[in-house]
Amino acid sequence: DYVPSLFVFIGLYALVISRLRNVVGPLLIILAAGAWQLVALDYVTAGEVASFWPAVLVVFGLSVVAGRFRRRMTAVDDAQIDLLGLFGANERRATVREFVGGDLTGLFGRVELDLRDTEVAMPPARINATALFGAVDITVPREWNVHMDVLPVLGAAEDDRLRHEQEHEEIDLVVTGFTAFGAVSVTD
Repeated sequence: DYVPSLFVFIGLYALVISRLRNVVGPLLIILAAGAWQLVALDYVTAGEVASFWPAVLVVFGLSVVAGRFRRRMTAVDDAQIDLLGLFGANERRATVREFVGGDLTGLFGRVELDLRDTEVAMPPARINATALFGAVDITVPREWNVHMDVLPVLGAAEDDRLRHEQEHEEIDLVVTGFTAFGAVSVTD
């Protein structure tokens, strides 16, 4: 009867671990598991919960749009790269010398960002990656030290680069975000 509570705690744990940088994914898990728990304890019916799903989808869509609008207003150059792959592919090769970070979102599509011609302005650069029924692929220089902090739910988040001795201890890139039924990967 209390299995959904485990998923609520997993969502809360993900919020704490990411230091509230990754909010949307864990909140979706908390809301879905919380609704499941309410149904399991007979506080509400499944039909009542199902009537709220369109509202949840609208709120999620508005959060994606608001995040992209906010980023565009503050970032006017290529040091901040925001890409959206919606039912298709969006590929970009960055050539800026002072890369800061960006938002990559693959919704039923693919986003590919090639960072091999960039340098990090003030390490670490930060990329927030969201892949829902899609994929986000990030290509980085071989010598970069990358830290993955992506929450996968029925998906994958992996650093596909071959392991070798690190040339430096400093982290060059932090990849945060959320994936459900999709993948976030880092390659060289």
